[in-house]
Amino acid sequence: MSTDQQESVRELDVRDVEGEPFGQIMDALDSVSESEALRLVNSFEPVPLYDVLTRKGYQYDAEQVADEEWHVTIRPE
Repeated sequence: MSTDQQESVRELDVRDVEGEPFGQIMDALDSVSESEALRLVNSFEPVPLYDVLTRKGYQYDAEQVADEEWHVTIRPE
């Protein structure tokens, strides 16, 4: 019997959002439980977001998966 827990990952794609997606990102994070992660899909690396995430107690992993596609997986600490 495996003791690995399957992590639930929600995805939020903000590439087509008009204007600043910060509010949508924060709303999505508010709805993520301790056992979930949020995968943010963006057209650029959202470096300014990292300080906010750190201050709010989130961990994140960023990965560039294509020329204009970044995936940032965010988890509660």
